[in-house]
Amino acid sequence: MLSIIEQIKQGKLWDFHGGIHPAENKALSSKQAIKAAGIPQELILPLKQHIGSRGDIIVNIGDYVLKGQPLTQGDIAMCVPIHAPSSGTITAIEQRTTAHPSGLTDLCIVIATDNQDTWCHATQYPDYQDRDPAELIEAIRLAGIAGLGGAGFPTARKLQGGLGNVDILIINAAECEPYITADDRLMQDYADEVIEGIRILRHIISPKLTLIGIEDNKPDAIKALEACVNEDDNIIIRVIPTKYPSGSSKQLVKLLTGREVPSQARSTSIGVIMQNVGTAFAIKRAIVNGEPLIERVVTLTGEAFKQRGNVFALLGTPIAYLLEKFDYKADKKYPRVIIGGSLMGFTLPHANVPITKITNCILTPKRKELPLHTYEMACIRCSACADACPASLLPQQLQWYAKDKNYDKCEEYNLSDCIECGACAYVCPSEIPLVQYYRQAKAEIWERKQDEMSAERARQRFEAKQQRMDRDKAERENRFAKAATDRRQHMATAGGDDAVAAAIARVKAKQAAATDTATPTIKPAVAAAIAKAKAKQAASVSEEAIPDNSEMAALRKQRKLQAREQKAAKHAELMQQQTVTEQPPEQASDKKDAVAAAVARAKARKAAQQAQSSTETQPTVDAEPTTEVNTDVAVDPKKAAVAAAVARAKARKAAQQAQSTTETQPAVDAEPTTEVNTNVAVDPKKAAVAAAVARAKARKAAQQAQSTTETQPAVDAKPTTEVDTDVAVDPKKAAVAAAVARAKARKAAQQANKVQPNIEEE
Repeated sequence: MLSIIEQIKQGKLWDFHGGIHPAENKALSSKQAIKAAGIPQELILPLKQHIGSRGDIIVNIGDYVLKGQPLTQGDIAMCVPIHAPSSGTITAIEQRTTAHPSGLTDLCIVIATDNQDTWCHATQYPDYQDRDPAELIEAIRLAGIAGLGGAGFPTARKLQGGLGNVDILIINAAECEPYITADDRLMQDYADEVIEGIRILRHIISPKLTLIGIEDNKPDAIKALEACVNEDDNIIIRVIPTKYPSGSSKQLVKLLTGREVPSQARSTSIGVIMQNVGTAFAIKRAIVNGEPLIERVVTLTGEAFKQRGNVFALLGTPIAYLLEKFDYKADKKYPRVIIGGSLMGFTLPHANVPITKITNCILTPKRKELPLHTYEMACIRCSACADACPASLLPQQLQWYAKDKNYDKCEEYNLSDCIECGACAYVCPSEIPLVQYYRQAKAEIWERKQDEMSAERARQRFEAKQQRMDRDKAERENRFAKAATDRRQHMATAGGDDAVAAAIARVKAKQAAATDTATPTIKPAVAAAIAKAKAKQAASVSEEAIPDNSEMAALRKQRKLQAREQKAAKHAELMQQQTVTEQPPEQASDKKDAVAAAVARAKARKAAQQAQSSTETQPTVDAEPTTEVNTDVAVDPKKAAVAAAVARAKARKAAQQAQSTTETQPAVDAEPTTEVNTNVAVDPKKAAVAAAVARAKARKAAQQAQSTTETQPAVDAKPTTEVDTDVAVDPKKAAVAAAVARAKARKAAQQANKVQPNIEEE
């Protein structure tokens, strides 16, 4: 069985599933040779014009740059720099609209050209056959070369991944999409440079076989290439049938080699590497001429262009400049400017968008030339899209899941294998823009994966940090433990004490000394005062432990006696009332007079006793003048006689007490009466009022007695039971009461001296 290489050399071709045959419309721009588009007044250079990360800016606003001077730099293979397409001054570094289906903006460097087109120093490798492949790959990367076929994958990274892994090199010259003729004219006009670029690639990769795949609708380009290929080059030009999208990477590999690239994999995984014709031309210019990628061939086509063809346009050239220079006449109803071909291109939001490394065509169709698809209808399940899909996918199901935002199902149905060729939308009778749904779903899936990757990287960094911290902690503990063990062994060998223990002991001694110093010194006098206070507190506590309730007991006893006396007094009053009601009026009035006289005598004796007790223990207190309340009440003659007798008795008694008090203050003989003491604490105001009433009554009685003695004999008072309702007061009140009593006694004595002669005469 022949090998794949032998089968290829014998001219065998394979086929891929699906595909379509749309109108080519290539004759509009393939008749004229490539022209120079010229230098515009302003160049807009997006920092990212390839797959991968963008480089770091190494210039500033206001800098003057030369043609071919690098504007960015990067140290990784997936980052390629951009260069100044012409000399001029950098006027801005800002966000500008770029060539994107959604009209997104990106950071751009804006250069105002000076039309001098002055070159900077260039590094050339004309003897590339003697150079190491790694050196040439780095030179290709520094030249900023990315895939010019439309994907924009960094060429240096692709070559580096194919070193030693591939045996077949394929140069893609199919250019299958309608309207685009950039590669066709490049092969016709610069076939020798294209072949030289292929030789450089062969030197770097060293494949077993090199194939140039070109469609049979480019006879002039095929002749030009055959004229430049030598027998020693080991390059085979393979003409393939015209079928869209035969220019796609996976489909062209299947056509030329019969090998199928696995899902979500690259052609290098099956030993095949592919480069575009335009990329080979750019590699030749970079290695041999020392020119970085600063321009590319762009097809200007469409009936709205008066001057159609292919031009060398500087990167960053505004599309508006090309439209104006090549006589663009916009359609009156539906003016459109499309970047790319009629199947894979997209309409621009405005014309002030720059040319980039992946821009290969500017299409300006009129309404009749390329009808608008504005009426999306429901799917009729005709399966035409599935029949035309070159990747053997199910476009109908993918569209449903993409529209429903069921991205898990989209991945399950291999949406990533879609090459966005537009064949499904081209054959759809319902005019459903299937590719738009796929692009949106791919963008969402990519964003989700980026978030997941960021989260995974953050998790890995966190776990690595935790492991590093645990490892450092364990090492630190082991180091401390080993140091302590070594120290103890050294001290034991030297026969000394442990240095750590000694240090701890010194620290404790210092702390104890500091504590003693910080304690305040107490003086002897202060200590003695504190001791006395503590002793008093202890004595008070001991006294409180055994309370003295003698005073409370005495007060309780007095209250009991008072209650009994009050009860007896109430009983006496009841008996008196009964006696008065039973006896005749005269006898009753005599008994009342006798009782009143007995009460007066008892009060007089009580006052004398209080005065005597006060003079023995306390000096005499002058009685302050008090307000006397006159309670004179009209009485009958019999009561007045009784009152007079009582007054005479009080006067005699008061005179005797006053005489004895002034000499030696002997005890006063109390008349034999049954006296009940019910001393109770009373209000001072009430006591004063009561004293004033007593004095008023005494004066009134004396006056009545004096007036009565002239007409009526005195009536001897009979001894009666006397009820004393004097109330016990505190010492201060008792002293005041005693002073008042002494004053009353003196006054009574004076009255007695005046009344005594009258009593003796009677």
